[in-house]
Formats: sequence, structure tokens, C-alpha cells
Amino acid sequence: MRRRLFGSVRSRATLGATLVVAVALLAAGAAVLLSLRSNLVGEAGTQAERTAREVAADLAAGRAYDQLSLDDDQPVQVVDADGRLVAASEKLERISGTGTDAVRPQTPGGSPVAGDDDDDDDDSDDQSLEPGEIGRHAKFHDGSATIEGETADYRFAEVHVEVPGKGALTVYAGAPLSAEQSAVNTALTVMLIGFPLLLGVVAGVTWLVTRRALRPVEGIRGEMAAITASEDLARRVPVPDTHDEVARLARTTNETLAALETSVERQRRFVADASHELRSPIASLRTQLEVAAAHPELLDLDGAVADTVRLQHLAADLLLLARLDAGEGPADTRVDLAALAREEAAGRAGVTVEVPGAVEVAGSRGQLGRVLANLLDNAQRHARSAVTVAVRRDGDRAVAEVADDGEGVPEADRERIFERFVRLDAARSRDDGGAGLGLAIARDVAVRHGGTLTVRDAPAGGALFALRLPLA
Repeated sequence: MRRRLFGSVRSRATLGATLVVAVALLAAGAAVLLSLRSNLVGEAGTQAERTAREVAADLAAGRAYDQLSLDDDQPVQVVDADGRLVAASEKLERISGTGTDAVRPQTPGGSPVAGDDDDDDDDSDDQSLEPGEIGRHAKFHDGSATIEGETADYRFAEVHVEVPGKGALTVYAGAPLSAEQSAVNTALTVMLIGFPLLLGVVAGVTWLVTRRALRPVEGIRGEMAAITASEDLARRVPVPDTHDEVARLARTTNETLAALETSVERQRRFVADASHELRSPIASLRTQLEVAAAHPELLDLDGAVADTVRLQHLAADLLLLARLDAGEGPADTRVDLAALAREEAAGRAGVTVEVPGAVEVAGSRGQLGRVLANLLDNAQRHARSAVTVAVRRDGDRAVAEVADDGEGVPEADRERIFERFVRLDAARSRDDGGAGLGLAIARDVAVRHGGTLTVRDAPAGGALFALRLPLA
């Protein structure tokens, strides 16, 4: 089967981690560049405003235009109320982005040059300044200027001042944005070089870490494939020496394999024991039929019928166990356990029934009747003289107890007797003792109905089997 490009967990994890880091780096890089540019532009604006206010202060103090201390390295313009340039930096050759593009002072008869729309939109408090007063608010514009043949971008600050005898003047001063542009370009270059390298490192580290993390999973997969091929359920997958999800997966897998091994082994024993149990009545029946064929007068008809009935009961028990092992659930009907106990005890010698009233449970009437019948058969087989059946309520549970006055069940064997084909009395004949399936069937049916079946000592000294089921 052809493997897809991102068909493995390792490749998808690497791709996902790289994409997440790439998005985070892009967002962080954009935020850094924007913040850096904003800070540097703000710093340039502050420098431009400081220069503009220094010039405005000289004007407010009555200094003449030709006596202003204008920095030749910074573009500065002074514009009157009519929009004419009245003062400018000496080395300024070209300018844009301010109130006027002129670079040399104009005569009073000169034509004003139209500026930006923003220049006419002064704040209200700067429109009515007192003589000698400087506007409190500055406005900022981006533009360019050429000084001594070198053109650069500038951040211009616009400050208004009211000068006695000269009227309202506007001072434009610029601060270079070269530092901002250089810093932003440098940061962008570093990001363009560093981000791909960082993404490569993230992808490589994620690939290696994921491979190391998934190595035990591959070991588990390989061992499971080997177990499937060899059909050896006694093998177990390796458990890594960690306390993470992979280690828990390995332990759970081993628990599943152990349960599967137990189930398969139980099934094999069941088949072997069933074959052994069926062999005896079939062989006996065949022998009787062969003898009858050769000597009709020697036919033991009663024995043949008994073997046939025993074979029929054994086949029915095996079929019921097979259905229970296949997961057959009980029917969801209401069953009166007290009435069912009376029906199963009817006609049996030496059986006493203690049933105070109706006790209803949910389940299969046929299967629950089979449980009571098996318990009564077992009790009669081991009782000396008396068997007692009692049905009662105990909280939210229905309890059916079958007690006998026999020898009881040794404490060490009280779980073993519920295994299939188990007979505690080895000297007892198969005909009298049965196949050892009755109690196993009773326990399985009880569990399927959400209940329990246990055994303890009876008050009379024998065994007391207690069936507990949820009330309907």
C-alpha cells in the first residue's frame, strides 16, 4: 500500500507544530515591526516638535527672520497667514509634505503655494492665540526633503505661533526617519533569515521527539503483528519504563492479551471437556445398539433411553453455555421470582418453600427457571433429607436462597465449583453426579442478569446458595 505524504502521526505532528510556530512567529514579527516603527516615528515626531517650538519661541520673542537659529541639517519652514514662506533652512533644496513646497522666502507680492488639506484644519485653541503665544498642540505630517543633494524621508511637526507685528505664523520642522527605516529594515531582514531557520529547527526537533515518543508504539505494533502471525497468546508487548500514555497503552494491551489468552484457553478446555463428556454416553448408546442388533433379546431399552436423555440434557447445557459465551442477553421482561421458585420446587420430594409474597425481577423467565432448577438439583443431590427454598427482598435486590442439610462445600472450593466440568466428589459416578455444568450455567446466567451467585454454610450445616438479582 502506497504511503501518503502525511500518513504518519510523526509527519502530521511535525507539520502541525511547524504551522503553529510559523503563525505565532508571523504574528509576533508583525507586532514587533509595528511597535518598533511606531516608537521610532513617535521619537522622530517628538524631535521635530522640539525643533519647531524652539523656532516658534524665537519668533515669539521678536527675533527677525534672518536671525533665526535654523539647523542646516534639518528642514525648517516658517509660513505666514497667507501661506507665503518667510523663512527656511539655508541648505534646503526641496521639500514636500508641509504647508508649502517653496524653499526660499517669498516677497509679499509672491503667490502663496497651496499646501496639504490638513494645514487648514488647525485646532480651535490655536486659531485665537494671544500675541507672543505658541499653540499647545502640534500636528504631524510625513514628507520628504532634499538637503545638500541628499533626499530623505522626514516626520514634520506643525506648530502655530502669534507674533506681534507679524500676525499668525506656522512653523514646520522635520526630523529624519532614516533611523526608523534602518531599524525596521534590519529587523525585517533578521526575521526573514531567522524565522525559516527557527522553523527548520522546530520541525527537526518535533520530528525527532515524536519519533522517540512513538518508538514504543511501533514496538507494540510490531509485537502485536508477531503475536497475530504466530497465534501465541502467551507473548506480551514490551512496556516502556515510563509513566505516560504509551506505557498505559502497553499495560492495557497486555491485560487484553491475558484476558484473550484466558478466554481462548477456557474455550479449548470447554471443547475438550465437552468432547470427553459426550464420548461416554455416545459410546454406551452405541454399544447397547450394537449388542441389540446382534442379540435383540439382550436389548437394555431403559439404559438406552437413559443414555439418550443424558445426551440430550448435556447437549442442551452445552448449547446454552455457547449462547451465553456469545453474549446473548436476557429478555427484558418482568418475572415473579417467588412464583418461579414455587413452580420449580413443585413435585420435588423433601423441598420446603418459604415465599412471603411476589418478588419481581427483570430478565428471562426460562433462564432464571434454569438457575433455580440447577440449584435445586444440586441441593437434592447432596442433601441428607431436607432442602429449603426462600425468596425475599433485601433493599433493591431480590434474594433467592437454596439450602440443604448435606456436608456443605469446603471454603477452598467455593469458587471452583462454579467452573465448568468440575466435580468435587471424584468417587461419585458420572450418572449420579452429572457433567459438572449446572452450577457454571447458574453463575453465568446470574451474571448476565446483573446479579451474583455465591455459596456459604447453611444454618443446618450444609450449603446455602444465594442468588441476588436487581429488583424490577
